[in-house]
Amino acid sequence: MSLKPAKMRDNLSYSIHQILHAPSDTDYLDQLITTIKDACATGREHVLADELARFSDEREREIERLCNTNHQDFVSSVNQLLTVRKGTEDLTGEILKLNQSIQTSTQKVVEQKKALVDSRDVRQNIDEATQSLRRCLDVLGLANKVSDLLRTKKHYAALRTLDELQNVHLKEVVQYDVADMVQNSVPAMQGMIKEAVMTDLNQWLYKIRESSQLLGQVAFDQTELRRRRQKERVEKSPYLRLFKLNSAIELVLDEREEFDVLENENVTIDFTPLFECLHIHEALGERDEFRVTYANVRRQQKELLMPSSLSFSNEDIQSMNHLLEGVAGFAILERATMKKTRNFRSAADVDELWDSMCKKAIGIITPALSGITISDTLLKVKNVLALFIQTMDSWNYSVQAWDAFLLVLFGKYSELLKKEFSNDFKEIMTNDDYRPMPIENLEEYDNVANVSWFKEERPREELDFSNGPITVPFSQVYPLCCIDVRNFLNKYYFFSDEYFQKQEAIDDELKASLDDLLCNEVCKSLVDRLESQYLGQIVQILINLEHFEYACHELEQLLSEVRQSNQGATISLKATEQFRSEKKTAEKRIFELVNSKIDDLVETAEYNWMATSPQAGPSEYLQQMTLFLSNIMNSTLLGLPEDIQGLIYFDALGHLASSILALPLAENVKKMNKIAVRDLDTDVTYLQKFVEGLGKPLLLQIFEELRQTIDLLLSDNTDEFYDIKTRMKKYTNVDLLNGPVLLEKLLAGEASTNRTGLARFRS
Repeated sequence: MSLKPAKMRDNLSYSIHQILHAPSDTDYLDQLITTIKDACATGREHVLADELARFSDEREREIERLCNTNHQDFVSSVNQLLTVRKGTEDLTGEILKLNQSIQTSTQKVVEQKKALVDSRDVRQNIDEATQSLRRCLDVLGLANKVSDLLRTKKHYAALRTLDELQNVHLKEVVQYDVADMVQNSVPAMQGMIKEAVMTDLNQWLYKIRESSQLLGQVAFDQTELRRRRQKERVEKSPYLRLFKLNSAIELVLDEREEFDVLENENVTIDFTPLFECLHIHEALGERDEFRVTYANVRRQQKELLMPSSLSFSNEDIQSMNHLLEGVAGFAILERATMKKTRNFRSAADVDELWDSMCKKAIGIITPALSGITISDTLLKVKNVLALFIQTMDSWNYSVQAWDAFLLVLFGKYSELLKKEFSNDFKEIMTNDDYRPMPIENLEEYDNVANVSWFKEERPREELDFSNGPITVPFSQVYPLCCIDVRNFLNKYYFFSDEYFQKQEAIDDELKASLDDLLCNEVCKSLVDRLESQYLGQIVQILINLEHFEYACHELEQLLSEVRQSNQGATISLKATEQFRSEKKTAEKRIFELVNSKIDDLVETAEYNWMATSPQAGPSEYLQQMTLFLSNIMNSTLLGLPEDIQGLIYFDALGHLASSILALPLAENVKKMNKIAVRDLDTDVTYLQKFVEGLGKPLLLQIFEELRQTIDLLLSDNTDEFYDIKTRMKKYTNVDLLNGPVLLEKLLAGEASTNRTGLARFRS
């Protein structure tokens, strides 16, 4: 306890010593003020005063000692000392005042420092509270920002803001209740974001569903443009005909024509809502759930896209156009979605949806086809389907189901073509006049020659129309039917235009259908009309059959040339043989009619087998007979080929010869005389001369039996017939049974004549 004040005095003594030895007054005052301030600050002002007093006493004693040594110096020193003392007293007074002032200031400083310390604590609390409040406000601001971003449809930005709020800012205010409140509201805000983005997605889905048909229409138009460009390239380079639409070559040649089906002046599909929705669900860890939801929605939209039924007519198939455009647009969007996203729409899901749509669409279209009864309308259906198939093929969709459906459609198309041909042919047959067709001029002849298959009898240059129309052998049914056949062929191959994968089906069906029509419609219809009693009609039918047979040969060659599958194979039509066979039927019918007329005329024969005087000339029936034969040979049969004419002549004259020979063989003729035989000889001679005038010597052989029989009956030695050698020389053609019968009748007649003459002589 006692050491501490001593140490304090030593320090003050040292400080005073330093003050006294200050190099200048300024330093002196500075050190003095500092020492006084330190003493006041430490409460040692009394100690300082004591030290100063002690220092003053020491100085006085020293001065006194020095004065004793040197009085004068002492006096001077005393004076100086008094002066110093006075200064010291003054300084002490000032020091005391300064001390008081310092004490007062120090008290204020202490109070202020205390207030400052207190204010710093408050300020720190305020700062901490302000910072916490600011953080809370930032949290609330971000929460509000999420709502603002949702209102402006910036869903992904809202989700990022919410994520930042949850993972960064909430951790800074986790000790406050507001953090719990905001944290508890995060799932709700996430739900709001998901709901908002799903609302936009649903609007987008509705929009693309409404745009599907327009998108399909644009895709169809683009495919049609590609078709036209390919046709133009084929016209310039025919070898490109081998490369169809969607082939690798066609795609390479057409790639310079850039066109985006999904973004053009007609339609624009913006996938942003889908991408945003997908991104948000992925960020929320709900990608798989969203993928399932999206797939279900698209399946529902697919069902809404497909109507329950369609109705077609010969004039309107627009409903099918709309259906296929919608299906195409829907499928294109699916394929585009698959390409624009990753692991969202799998190829299997898209293809499954496509197969489902194809099956449903085919099931809807098939019954509607019953409303179409015109082949041209069905061809339009096929063309629309072909455009649809080629469009979808370009988007890498399988079109096998549609290829199979086209085959079914082709079957119906074939049936309609056959029905139309049948109806047209029946009308042609009904309106045919069964006369050789007249040709008015060379232009008309060329028209007939261009559509018909026939062998020209004379070169075109030799045709002369100056004396009026010329005629061709066939009737108008033939060229009209040829036109129908050509149209029939063309329409079959029209079906394969642009797109048809089953070309062999067309080739096979065309051959079968054409054969069926030619056999069961054309040939049968002509044969059915052979029942007519009009010889001219039968002859014309035969001529027509001849030309139809020739047409079949030409058609076989034509089918072989145009056949696109198994090219070069020989084609054989059953109709060719049927027309050839039915020509025989027509010939027989002509024989029947001619022979019937001959029979009718022969029935009018009035021979008196027991005549008493010879007739003046040939019989009336035979004159009518030759007139009839002359007429049909020079008119009705004139258009027939010579070989057929020869057959008809041969058969008719043979029948006539047989009919004349049958007259004396009739059962009612019991006897006859030489006069009747001579009358018969007159008729046969007349008939032979008529045949000689035909210029066909071979026809005379027909009357050999009749001539030899008459010669036998006129012979004076009829027993020669029973001599084999003589008979073989003179009567080789006389029937072995008929000869004796006639001889017996002649003998009976001669015997009767002799008895009658004897009776008259006796009387």
